[in-house]
Amino acid sequence: MTRVWFITGASRGLGRAFAEAALRAGDRVVGAARDVEPLAGLVRRYPGDLVPLPLDVTDRVAVFEGVERAVAAFGRLDVVVNNAGVMLLGMVEEATEEQIRAHFDVNLFGAIWVTQAVLPHLRAQRSGRVLQVTTMGTGGGFPMVGLYAAAKSALDSVSEAVAGEAGQFGVKVTIVQMGGYDTGLFTTGTTLTEPSPHYQELRDRLIEMWGDEAGPAPETAAPVIMELAGLPEPPRRLIVGAASYDIVQQGLKDRVAEHRAWEHLSRKAPG
Repeated sequence: MTRVWFITGASRGLGRAFAEAALRAGDRVVGAARDVEPLAGLVRRYPGDLVPLPLDVTDRVAVFEGVERAVAAFGRLDVVVNNAGVMLLGMVEEATEEQIRAHFDVNLFGAIWVTQAVLPHLRAQRSGRVLQVTTMGTGGGFPMVGLYAAAKSALDSVSEAVAGEAGQFGVKVTIVQMGGYDTGLFTTGTTLTEPSPHYQELRDRLIEMWGDEAGPAPETAAPVIMELAGLPEPPRRLIVGAASYDIVQQGLKDRVAEHRAWEHLSRKAPG
């Protein structure tokens, strides 16, 4: 059966890779992005199967209107991919209120608006997949990317709730915890804080540790998403990336070890 995808942030990076993979599979796609011009070539290559949708996910009214246009275009929605995202890079102390709010508007609230807008349609169909693109870093904060992880961690929690609420209607939610891919997130999608000299030594160490490796191409993650979208009983969470999987597993082991080391203190309280 031909599926209809609704993908935010579809003009570049992971969103575009997922859109291309779905189109190659014979599916139809509504590709939403602030700037849909980069999708022009795909529209010509897949006439009638790709609808570019100019959309700013931070505008809740526009999101609801855009979802209605998407449903009108193809009659239904089968796979919704909340992929739109931006990066706020810098220490928490350095970030301005405006930067933090703008960051959460895209990475958290934008995804919530899309989820709210599509759920009535998926509920009425008694079917549908919602793939919430977060990050392998949601298990805990890390210097310089703490606010990014915070917004994605909040989306993880919201998505867990949606899965429990909408599952009774046949709607399946998977939190897709992406590893590091060459998506342009750290270039065109990044806002930088004003560097404080107090953190320069740490900043230099982190930049040296990260190096210049941009990560694998987004296209290498697309087969995983296609397989995930086709699973009759998908997982609630999925780490995408072999290296990221190993990092997350080690982090979980470290966290369990810390809990056990301080169990005696935890158990002093009755709650």
